[in-house]
Amino acid sequence: MILTVLGLAASTAFAGAALYVNLAEHPARLALDDTNALRQWKPSYAKGALMQASLAMVGGLLGLAAWLVEGSLAAGIGGLLVLSAWPWTLFVIAPVNNRLKATPPDQAGAETRTLLSRWGQLHAVRTLLGLASAAAYIAALV
Repeated sequence: MILTVLGLAASTAFAGAALYVNLAEHPARLALDDTNALRQWKPSYAKGALMQASLAMVGGLLGLAAWLVEGSLAAGIGGLLVLSAWPWTLFVIAPVNNRLKATPPDQAGAETRTLLSRWGQLHAVRTLLGLASAAAYIAALV
């Protein structure tokens, strides 16, 4: 059960951080003008990406280990759900990230605002993956 509990901890940390971004940080960012919104997004994303990627990897590997070692299919599903944030980010969100990263803040405008709004919607999927992962882990423990 220890692998499942540790996987739940990583998964809920991932979900909590992602939820904070969707409910607090990103709406506050979007309240700024285009230039400052982009200026704030760039370092925030750089720091957040490292944390979120690490938590997704740890939560995913712990879930798969719990499935193999502890025989917990639900924990394995939880691991796969949080781990799926990686391909979602690499294949779906990355094009938006790359366009935002390539835009100099002094050239931010309506397109930047549209990209930031789209980024928030795409990030919400990561949040849902984290919450679904946490739910699967909890089901494994019940």
